[in-house]
Amino acid sequence: MKYLFLVETVVLAGFVLLCQVTAKNSEDIRCKCICPPYREVEGQIYKQNVSLKDCNCLHVVDPMPVDGRDVEAYCLRCECKYEERSSGTIKFTIIMYLSILGLLLLYMVYLTLLEPILKRRLFGHSQLIQNYDDVGDQQPFANAHNVLSRSHSRPNMLNKVEHAQQRWRRQVQEQRKSVFDRHVVLS
Repeated sequence: MKYLFLVETVVLAGFVLLCQVTAKNSEDIRCKCICPPYREVEGQIYKQNVSLKDCNCLHVVDPMPVDGRDVEAYCLRCECKYEERSSGTIKFTIIMYLSILGLLLLYMVYLTLLEPILKRRLFGHSQLIQNYDDVGDQQPFANAHNVLSRSHSRPNMLNKVEHAQQRWRRQVQEQRKSVFDRHVVLS
């Protein structure tokens, strides 16, 4: 429930951010002219915030590096492209990427720091060691479900995940026993 609320909040914030940036910024629209070397003039790149109809060498190249009679020859060598981008979409994408990365980082911290502490409180450190010693190497997590069901905490997501892990571990142990002890491989 908490996670759903968090996801809805992030999506709503991203949508609001995207809607606010509907007007084009001057950085979102530009004309870029790449002019190669011409006689004594070095090659250069010129950028101007102009409209699509004004995206040509005469409007973008300022100051003009050649004299009046060579302007046409110089401009014919220049390649001008009109570029348009959406900075709102770029910002939204970066915010979503960083949000997901942050959530994954928080989850990693939970798994590495908090989960062992919660397991010790839930199962009792000595009972897990005792159960492990009783069962041995064949099924190290066989009694974990019994310990989990005896805990007096209310059923929550951690219990469900733990139950699924134990079921998966029992299946893996059974598969190992089938392959290594009985030499039976499923086809």
